[in-house]
Amino acid sequence: MRTLKYAILGMIHQKPMTGYDLMQEFESTLNEFWSANHSQIYPELKKLTKEGSITYILQQSDKGPDSKLYSLTEAGEKDFLEWLNDDEDIIKTPKDPFRLRVFFSKSMNEEDRLDLFMDHRLKHRKRLKHLQKQLKKFTHVPTKEEEVFGDYLVLMSAIMREESTIAWIEKCIELLKE
Repeated sequence: MRTLKYAILGMIHQKPMTGYDLMQEFESTLNEFWSANHSQIYPELKKLTKEGSITYILQQSDKGPDSKLYSLTEAGEKDFLEWLNDDEDIIKTPKDPFRLRVFFSKSMNEEDRLDLFMDHRLKHRKRLKHLQKQLKKFTHVPTKEEEVFGDYLVLMSAIMREESTIAWIEKCIELLKE
C-alpha cells in the first residue's frame, strides 16, 4: 500500500495545495507521526496526476516559476474515502534502537547504563516540551466538527506517548539505582 499516496490525498482533500504547501504540512502538522521529503512527495504527485486522482492548475508566482495547485478529482476523493473507511490490521511495533540497546544493556558498566537512560530521558523531555508548545496553538479543545480536530487528537497522542515514555525511563532509572 502506498500510504504516502493517502497522506497526500488527505491533505489535498482538506484544501487544494501546492507541492510546497504539502512539504510545509509534512514538516509541521504531520511530522509527529508521518514523514516525507521532497524526493518522495513530488514523484507521488506525478503518479497521482497520471492515475487521475488529482489534477492541477498553474498559479503564477512573483517570486519564481509558476506553481501547481493540486486538487482532488472525483476518483481521487472516492479512493481516499474508501481508504479512510477501510479496516486495517494493527501494525507491528516499530523498530526502536534505544529499546534494543536497553535489552542488551546488561553488557554495559553501571555508570554507562545509567547514563544511557538519563540521556534518553532528557531527549524525551525536550520533545515533550516541544509538543506542549505546539498544543498552545489551540485556543480551545476543538469540537469533532472542526477541521483541526484530528490534528488535536494526534498531538494529544504524541504528548501522552512522551509522558508514558518518560515515566517508563524514570522507573528504569529507579530500578537501576536500587
